[in-house]
Amino acid sequence: MLRGFYTAAAGMVAQQRKTDLLTNNMANSNTPGFKADQSSLRAFPELLLQRMGKQTVPVENAFSIPSSSMVGAVNTGVYMQEVLPKFLQGDLQETQNKTDLALQDLNPNSTSAVFFSVQDKDGNVKYTRNGNFTLDGEGYLTTANGLYVLDRGGNRIRLNSVDFTVDSSGQISEQGRQAGTLGIAIAANSNSLIKEGNGLYRMDNNSALPQAPGASFQVKQGCLERSNVDVSQTMTDMLSAYRSFEANQKVLQAYDHSMDKAVNEVGRVNG
Repeated sequence: MLRGFYTAAAGMVAQQRKTDLLTNNMANSNTPGFKADQSSLRAFPELLLQRMGKQTVPVENAFSIPSSSMVGAVNTGVYMQEVLPKFLQGDLQETQNKTDLALQDLNPNSTSAVFFSVQDKDGNVKYTRNGNFTLDGEGYLTTANGLYVLDRGGNRIRLNSVDFTVDSSGQISEQGRQAGTLGIAIAANSNSLIKEGNGLYRMDNNSALPQAPGASFQVKQGCLERSNVDVSQTMTDMLSAYRSFEANQKVLQAYDHSMDKAVNEVGRVNG
């Protein structure tokens, strides 16, 4: 019976974590470039139970030896194994703002994904799909969080004004001259990226991704990539997770009621 307590509690914890994940997806359904998280639940490894005992050997000086008999396998519950972003292309929304840029994957069914390369204050390179950029006070192209947008050479992009154009390959032109090329990186296996929050990703040990070939993406100026969160499906999944949590809760209450009877009624001696 005590094992049932742990199994039901493990189910409640797993569904609570799934609900938190879905709630975060819902909250970011209007965040540009946001990629919805998806989780996988799996059972804990099964335990093989054996009954340990002793067996007497029928000899003149009888002695006993350890023995065991197979009881069977038991499962100890469920847990959230991993959380991975779903790197599907989001819809493009036209904004007419020249500092807004969107990436369009030309190989949407591939496991790879392309990203803008940005740099934080410490010089670490991060990657993002959120192209809601702006110019800071010094003329550098930055993200909404103040991270510097990088060119193909890993340098910060500095412009004189917002009167610039970006073609589909990422080349930036300003007043008839080329001002640089956006550093568009590609992750061959997008699941290898580590999510940091605020739409940022990085590689393990802060290693750099290679530059993406031009045939794998297009840059759209004056557009933003919308979140790929499916709101209606997310709401359905949240209700399902809530019902599963509620079912495990009722199982836990049933075990608790049985334990209460075992302690307070079964062992009672009538005088």
